[in-house]
Amino acid sequence: MPDIKILTEADLRRAISLDANAVSCIEQAFHLLATKDVVMPPILSFHVPEHNGEVDVKTAYVPGIDSFAIKMSPGFFDNPKLGLPSLNGLMVLFDATTGIVKAVLLDNGYLTDVRTAAAGAVAAKHLSRADSKVAGILGSGTQARLQLEALTLVRGIERAIIWGRDAEKAAACARDCAARLGIEVTVGSIADVMTAADIVVSTTPSGTPLIHADMLRTGQHITAVGADADYKTELAPDVIPAATLFICDRLSQSIKQGELRPAIAAGTVTNPNRYPELGEIIAGQKAGRQSASDITIVDLTGTGVQDTAIATLAYERAGAADAGTTIHS
Repeated sequence: MPDIKILTEADLRRAISLDANAVSCIEQAFHLLATKDVVMPPILSFHVPEHNGEVDVKTAYVPGIDSFAIKMSPGFFDNPKLGLPSLNGLMVLFDATTGIVKAVLLDNGYLTDVRTAAAGAVAAKHLSRADSKVAGILGSGTQARLQLEALTLVRGIERAIIWGRDAEKAAACARDCAARLGIEVTVGSIADVMTAADIVVSTTPSGTPLIHADMLRTGQHITAVGADADYKTELAPDVIPAATLFICDRLSQSIKQGELRPAIAAGTVTNPNRYPELGEIIAGQKAGRQSASDITIVDLTGTGVQDTAIATLAYERAGAADAGTTIHS
């Protein structure tokens, strides 16, 4: 059997970071999802309620990419109380021609963090106003930090407001982001965020809505990242109908476990199949923002296409740097 490359989180962090190339990689993945015969099965997902946990398995075969990844991603959201990260996991990369295992990527959720933040940048690039300068972040964890960083890659963000349930963590997040990004970052309430921000990104595993329709502001863009399971929601059922344009990364996922699910259940959305996917906007198949006054919302539930794309890029970069350990199967 061919050799298998083992790449640790440290190897992968040296090989790939949240930068313009990562954003381009994920943008291309969405384009391929809309334009090629991608094979992407439904997410295998289950809840571990007694430990506030979940496990997701995602994959996709993408014509034009010479590998495909299968990702196993546990998220246990009480872990920080134990001094452990909320997310971990790994990806296995296979040769798309032969099905042979090429690599095991022990990323502990790092690649998921990068590709999710990159997807937020892609959403903002294609749907937010080009002159957006104020960012608002709901959440104060790793993804909150990365989403703000990602926005600075595609928009001229000058300041940001962060809200978090834990005031101390939110303040620490604001300090970290200000120091790293060199912009003004303050903390505030959800109302403060919604009033001031041109772009809002919600990054929480909330089970109750955080954003309501009466909070929306003309010209605003919102990217909802947190709701990727059928017990989560960040947008109240009245938010999607109040937007000028609602887009999701994968319609079937948004209906089943994203922000369309509670809206359908409440009866505020009755024809969900009319909503476009982000890849269709990128490929020019569907119209995006039409004016500066439009209110746009993107629901990101995370796709196997993103995982295959980022894992392949990481493998290629690590190989070029001769990183990792080779084992003989």
